[in-house]
Amino acid sequence: MNYTELVAAIQDYTQNEETSFVSNIPNFVRQAEERINRSVLLPELRKNVTGVIDNGAQYLGRPVDFLAPFSIAVVDSAGDYTYLLDKDVNFIREAYPSASATGKPIYYAQFDGDYESEHGNFILGPTADQTYTVELHYYYDPPSIVESGTSWYGDNAEAALLYGTLVEAYVYMKGDADLLTEYNNRYTTAVGDLTGVKILSKRDDYRDGST
Repeated sequence: MNYTELVAAIQDYTQNEETSFVSNIPNFVRQAEERINRSVLLPELRKNVTGVIDNGAQYLGRPVDFLAPFSIAVVDSAGDYTYLLDKDVNFIREAYPSASATGKPIYYAQFDGDYESEHGNFILGPTADQTYTVELHYYYDPPSIVESGTSWYGDNAEAALLYGTLVEAYVYMKGDADLLTEYNNRYTTAVGDLTGVKILSKRDDYRDGST
């Protein structure tokens, strides 16, 4: 299902072509996508990027589209990976009360979030004692089908995208309560199916045995 097909389906289901409703359909879609993105984190929504931690750096900037971390590793000059342990900011502050305490980073924490033009930072412990390559594996907010025309959800999770958008549309319309409940139930079922995909993606039938 592409964006044009989704818009047509929303209008068919709601039988609503009122101007303000139609102009808000992109907002309904984005709200549904955001709801899905925060309900289930799929392997298809992971990215892997590399960067550099400078000598003396205590903070590492987050990517623009960052949603949640999967792993962070520092890579030394020999090419050896050390995966950092996720801790609270308080733990790192207590363990390394002075930024002048340097070494190969062992821990990281999410220090702050998005604000104004910034995209947030991780804090590292201890402060880097040299320049390291860093590899961040993270969940990201994918481009909306509104802008891209197609998306992974449109291709692989039509029901979640459709019913999630219908829920937002019916809330806006103050539509029939029974029908809103039905759409919400169908959305919940579709997201449950996605959760099953997530679980299966983390296991190997050869290793774990079939269920």
